[in-house]
Amino acid sequence: MEHRALGPLSVSILALGSWQTYERIPRADGVAVLNAARDVGITFLETARYNASGPDAPLATGYSEVVFGEIFRASGWPRDEVVLANKLWWEFWPEQSVAEELDASLQRTGIDHFDFIYSDPPPPDVPMQEVVDAVVGLVQAGKVRAWGVVNWTPEKIAEARALSPIQPVAAQLPYSLVFRSMVEDPAMVDAMGPMGVVASAVLAGGALTGKYADGCAGRLSGQLEDARFAAAFAEAERLRARAADLGTSPVALAIQFAARAPRVTSVLLGATSPAQVRENARAVEQ
Repeated sequence: MEHRALGPLSVSILALGSWQTYERIPRADGVAVLNAARDVGITFLETARYNASGPDAPLATGYSEVVFGEIFRASGWPRDEVVLANKLWWEFWPEQSVAEELDASLQRTGIDHFDFIYSDPPPPDVPMQEVVDAVVGLVQAGKVRAWGVVNWTPEKIAEARALSPIQPVAAQLPYSLVFRSMVEDPAMVDAMGPMGVVASAVLAGGALTGKYADGCAGRLSGQLEDARFAAAFAEAERLRARAADLGTSPVALAIQFAARAPRVTSVLLGATSPAQVRENARAVEQ
């Protein structure tokens, strides 16, 4: 699988996320997903402290990290073969510093270090210099090797870049055939400069897979008539027709769109089965 530069790191063109994934499936299935990712050449993995997806989770927040750590160890995947990213949410700031937040994530995962850290938009009352100093401090202390941002505005990205002695190297932003504006906005392009894009939501919540037209269930099953997703479902129909002409799948075309965009470093996808992992990987092999 193709690899691209993420600052000082080299990452696979596909990244495997963990949102609402491993805590919802049996541990053995999670291990199988990681094994499949390793087999197809994915080396960029993301975990984070998400809120519990069900009432029976032993932790209200962060159980996602506990489960990820368990299945990662069970997979036998050598730690030095992957680039592992995590996120700072600033949820308990200032009582919990970013270093303490990171250390808590490491403790829950049982992993000795993360390679890359994303910063979610910080509280609006925190001065940007304070934000930059805190996150850059993680890099300077050797806790991570590089940093980036998630869903920041162009104005905040430009401000952070102007203040930071160690530049953010990527922004994780939603980017799909039906939602291109956030990445392609001239203000964002100018603000990011040489930063790469880690594209999220490339399948528009699953709408672009085309599965809903076949009556399959998914996260959007109860929202098929919601006007917010009308453009995505209409695009899915066009993708199905185009995929049939090309002998491929709507998923492959949607992933290819993001992966081939000039500023995209990696495409973030989730998977709950080895078959999903392999299907996603075939999209970037075509």
